[in-house]
Amino acid sequence: MTLNVGDTIPSVDLYVMGAAGPEKVNTADVLGSGKVVLFAVPGAFTPGCSKVHLPGFVQQANELTEKGVDRIACISVNDAFVMGAWGDDQQVGDSITMLADGNGEFTEAMGHVMDGTGFGLGIRSKRYAAIIENGVITNLDIDEAGGVDVSSCSAVIGRL
Repeated sequence: MTLNVGDTIPSVDLYVMGAAGPEKVNTADVLGSGKVVLFAVPGAFTPGCSKVHLPGFVQQANELTEKGVDRIACISVNDAFVMGAWGDDQQVGDSITMLADGNGEFTEAMGHVMDGTGFGLGIRSKRYAAIIENGVITNLDIDEAGGVDVSSCSAVIGRL
């Protein structure tokens, strides 16, 4: 089942990198209250994700908060160690919550799985951006063509 606008985000345990190592968090707690912008990437440290997608959100985080966004979160089918290292590399600081969906459970529950096995990536997430208000998806845009267009930070800002 593919989730769309009007659906409630799934409640799934994920991980974030904490000071003492990976910490379990639940999507209902992290994404379920206030206005949240969630963007998903196929993989940490991949070219489009590292050169365009995540940097756009880092550079424009203040513009999102000025438009009433309470939390910005990035999710990928990677482990917490990789997401933590990628966040450090990209200097996200406290502006973006780096969510590790290592087993792809959230991605599967959202219905936005990308099969990258043909080119060595395994099962990953499609690239998308969602605006979530109190746990309900109010906007969802998926980049089907492989670029970073409708899920870019600039595109999300235009929808707020």
